[in-house]
Amino acid sequence: MPIHRTIKNVVHNYTYAEVKVREATSNDPWGPSSILMAEVAELTRNPLSYNETMSMTWRRLNDHGKNWRHVYKALVLLDHLVRHGSERVTRDCRNNIVAIRTLADFQHIDENGRDNGLAVREKARQLAILLGDNERLRGERIRAHETKERFGADSYEVSAI
Repeated sequence: MPIHRTIKNVVHNYTYAEVKVREATSNDPWGPSSILMAEVAELTRNPLSYNETMSMTWRRLNDHGKNWRHVYKALVLLDHLVRHGSERVTRDCRNNIVAIRTLADFQHIDENGRDNGLAVREKARQLAILLGDNERLRGERIRAHETKERFGADSYEVSAI
């Protein structure tokens, strides 16, 4: 982790969960690792960590401009959390579906004329479709659970949504 990010985490007194979300949704030009996203998904199973995790995720989702990667990566993280995290994530996302659907109109053109908003718009559309399809989402959560069991991980929530 870059030193400036570490300093900012200390100065702002971010919790462990908030630091993990910030790391997963950084402005770095690469995506969050599956290990990091799995760790954040586990944090959603603890009530205190859940609130910290989701609060920071929604904050990153509402970023804009040169921080378009925060928005895109927050959508990537939410997609992962909906499939692998606490079912409470799904309920919260559905309650805030307007915030996700609004991102289907996200715009950001960089100084070279590249449309960086395209990735955000597409990910927002995909996530909104997944959240609106109970059967598909249940199947995705079951597959995630089976994959986790295959690799010897702890128990996993798969009840009806």
